[in-house]
Amino acid sequence: MIAIRHLSKQFGKQTVLHDVSITFEDHTIYGLVGPNGCGKTTLMRCICGFTKPTSGTVTIDGKVIGKDSDFAPSTGIIIETPGFLSHYHARRNLSILASISGKATKERIDEVIRMVGLDPDEKKTVGKYSLGMRQRLGIAQAIMEDPQILILDEPFNGLDKDSVRDIHELLQQQKAQGKTIILASHSAFDIQQACDMVYEMTNGSLHLVNPV
Repeated sequence: MIAIRHLSKQFGKQTVLHDVSITFEDHTIYGLVGPNGCGKTTLMRCICGFTKPTSGTVTIDGKVIGKDSDFAPSTGIIIETPGFLSHYHARRNLSILASISGKATKERIDEVIRMVGLDPDEKKTVGKYSLGMRQRLGIAQAIMEDPQILILDEPFNGLDKDSVRDIHELLQQQKAQGKTIILASHSAFDIQQACDMVYEMTNGSLHLVNPV
């Protein structure tokens, strides 16, 4: 469970987040909608521990991020454009990332590449991937260590209609496993289709739009 209490973030004189309080629970997909620059990505970065809030707290499973833990534990993340080594293929990229923690086996890497609709035996380098292929590989990277939390910023960016449907199905499978999933998008339609609870961010505050 993620508990956010009175979270605010300022950059200079600009207030990006204003007194945000919300709880994200497991077995649920949450959506954040709003135009670019409204604060969705900043909120996600604060949850992950990448950005320090000006005030307020983010607590995950009883641990305050930035105090008890530097970064959000057991979390798969896509924030902004997924970054990969362009001269390596998909399997090699994920293998390098997996070697840092040692939590994902070769079999698991091949499995998640297939889960997002890519071929683990494909030798095409990531530098030759389309935007949609890179996005799918980013989702594979986010889920490969079987995290309890998924935080995905613009996960449908660059995907065609069939790929969006496939990722929707994948997210439902992750939800059925008890995951807490937070998605952000400028596209209200994509979020409405994927999520159980939808919040709109305006002027740095969250407002409930649609509990499904």
